[in-house]
Amino acid sequence: MEKLVACVQKKPDALCRLICFPWAGSGTSQLAQWGRLFDDSVEVFCIRLPGRETRLEEPFAKDMTSVVNEITSVLLKELKEKPFAFFGHSFGTYMSFAVALHLKKKYGLEPVHLFMSAAHSPNSAAYLAVQSIVLPDGHNDLLAIMEILGGNFELPLDKDLWRDTALTFKEDAKLFQTCSFEKTEMNNPFSCDITYFCGSDDKIYDAKGWQELTSGDTSFYELPGDHLYLLRPSNESFLIKHMTRSIENGL
Repeated sequence: MEKLVACVQKKPDALCRLICFPWAGSGTSQLAQWGRLFDDSVEVFCIRLPGRETRLEEPFAKDMTSVVNEITSVLLKELKEKPFAFFGHSFGTYMSFAVALHLKKKYGLEPVHLFMSAAHSPNSAAYLAVQSIVLPDGHNDLLAIMEILGGNFELPLDKDLWRDTALTFKEDAKLFQTCSFEKTEMNNPFSCDITYFCGSDDKIYDAKGWQELTSGDTSFYELPGDHLYLLRPSNESFLIKHMTRSIENGL
């Protein structure tokens, strides 16, 4: 559990768990800290993929199926134990959606709420277009790939940090391209509410398709900022208040 999940503040009496899925090239350092900001009703888990942080010595995951299987097998007991919600940002949105589909199909488990951020809906033409992009072998074209997959945001100035981020991002981009959502799975698979967030200065995402993926309500919020708008304190505060209210309404 500790290998896969970062939980900075355990809350055994929490009513619900929020499972967070980070964006490409990143780890758990930002989203795991939300555990200190939510009240005692919500316990936050942040997913840590191989090849980073405490899993630095492990090889990067080769396909999304293996990622989904690991997350599901490690967390199944906790997901059966009490209600849960998912938050995914950018690449993390697709990962969270893949896990949610697997849980629903194999175990009949469904989040009380899906919070999706800065990503095309997986039933859109824009999503399929990004999936078909040929990734470059070198680092020279990586900036273009980051703009396509990651949206508009400032990159680290530190050379070592940039190199590490670029390597991890490229591996996550390869992982993203192994995502496969069958049309049969897309036939209104969920009944929970879905909320979609994005940054006003980010690129435009095709997000309306989320409405077709649940029989529940779907809402959309645009917050000021670029692709990493969620790191702004004011936006972070809005997200936490909104997600707390939505989770409590879904219980």
